[in-house]
Amino acid sequence: MRADFDYEVARTDETVKLYAQFIARVCRNESLLPFTAGGVSAVVEYGEKAIDSKSKLSLRFGNVVGVIKEADYWARKDDADRVTEAHVVKAFTEHRFRYNLYEEKIHENYVEDTILIDVAGEAVGQVNALAVYQMGEIAFGRPSRITAETFMGKSGIVNIERESKLSGKTHDKGVLILSGYLGRTFARRYPLSLAISITFEQSYSGVDGDSASSTELYAILSSLADIPIRQGIAVTGSVNQKGQVQAIGGVNQKIEGFFDVCRSKGLNGSQGVMIPAANVKNLMLKKSVIEAVEQGQFTIWQVATIEEGIEILTGHRAGQPDEKGMYPPDTLFGRVQAQLETYLEQGLKLKKKYGEEDGGVKFPLEEWMALAMIHDINMIHGLPSWKT
Repeated sequence: MRADFDYEVARTDETVKLYAQFIARVCRNESLLPFTAGGVSAVVEYGEKAIDSKSKLSLRFGNVVGVIKEADYWARKDDADRVTEAHVVKAFTEHRFRYNLYEEKIHENYVEDTILIDVAGEAVGQVNALAVYQMGEIAFGRPSRITAETFMGKSGIVNIERESKLSGKTHDKGVLILSGYLGRTFARRYPLSLAISITFEQSYSGVDGDSASSTELYAILSSLADIPIRQGIAVTGSVNQKGQVQAIGGVNQKIEGFFDVCRSKGLNGSQGVMIPAANVKNLMLKKSVIEAVEQGQFTIWQVATIEEGIEILTGHRAGQPDEKGMYPPDTLFGRVQAQLETYLEQGLKLKKKYGEEDGGVKFPLEEWMALAMIHDINMIHGLPSWKT
């Protein structure tokens, strides 16, 4: 007979009581020291953190038993007669230490500035995204820089990862969604006429997932409006064509990863992470992050829309369109709209100047001579040229 065994259960008073009974049975069967109420609470918290949810508990009891046994070991090392919360935390920390060599090596690259990440100041068209690495039994988050450049053209969004064959299908989909949002927001009265180049800096392996799509959109808006973004804020969250920020996975690892980098480079009170509002229920952060938030050294923002997010990142109002779809000129979206109109006007002027014939542009004689010279040089060196 087929049967499905769930790996999680709703966290209720009854299931917490059953968790405590399970801990007591393991202690009795394995001849372990009894747990204090704080020790039981720490194991329950481990069960929550294992599945990144405050409303559910993990049913993977093999891992839970491992924590219980190791906590007993550290309690006996302290000559204690009870297993306390400190012993459970010690067990979890030591277990992670045995598996996190790769995590530490990557972190060194941020400390030594081998991987370039700014955690202070401002920059135009540049945002800190967050990625999760899975190495064996542990997962950890680390930031990566996304940059966007916008200029005249008709190519739309050029995803450098895709062009270099480093982008997965889900990431490609996320980038294509950005075109839908930009068209919906800014192309109601006239077509978009621009080119956008976007990439993950210092990324030399595959990139997949759409959890950075909102981050990429913020970089594009910043570049178009020529308004800088706060570099002390890292961003995660996918976006749909309506501009709604959607939930992502690994939110705790991402927050903790950026926090570790900020702490190594120096906390200044203005740093933090911006997450989708839908992920608030998944927050199960380590003690050091919680303490930093309570002390005002680190902040976690929740956003539901792109408009909310861009206002936090830049300090400028996004703006609301009027009945004609026009944004106020003193808002961020108003500046984006003005830049897009400039690109379109310049493109029309060039089109009028050179004209078009058979899908190609007619150039003056002097420019044809220059192009012919480039063609000859390319042919001499065996480089590709245009088709005649």
